[in-house]
Amino acid sequence: MYYDYFDSPVGKLLLVMKPKGLSHIYFENCRYGIDVEPEWKRDAKPFAEVRAQLGDYFAGTLKEFDLPLAPSGTSFQLAVWRELLTIPSGDTTSYGEIARRVADVNASRAVGAANGQNPLSIVVPCHRVVGANGTLTGYGGGLPRKKFLLDHEQRYRTFALTP
Repeated sequence: MYYDYFDSPVGKLLLVMKPKGLSHIYFENCRYGIDVEPEWKRDAKPFAEVRAQLGDYFAGTLKEFDLPLAPSGTSFQLAVWRELLTIPSGDTTSYGEIARRVADVNASRAVGAANGQNPLSIVVPCHRVVGANGTLTGYGGGLPRKKFLLDHEQRYRTFALTP
């Protein structure tokens, strides 16, 4: 596995790549982070496209990432993370709505737990999930980062004009 770092407006990000794709993007000092393993190799080359897309995202010109992803998790976690990819940039949804889409509406706590363990911050947009009343709740990278990401996406959101 390869790793490198990316300096972003929300702090340094640890990037980890498996042979099949990007497996981790973690904020420095986040709740569910990982430690770099001694056998991993630091190399910027495998992350050229990741860096380019993250740069475009923070510049406001990229709304949807197109990267090979290789997260590890339970079948439920993977289902939640796939569903997060359907939330458009600039939009939010609730834990209950994600639960309804992947299991049943009573699974919102399980969705929250899966969301909190999302290994691909920003790219798999767990920051777009909010409380049922629209309040910012829980985020592994901290609520200030969640607020920054949501505000950033709102700032660069484009609306289609109808004639």
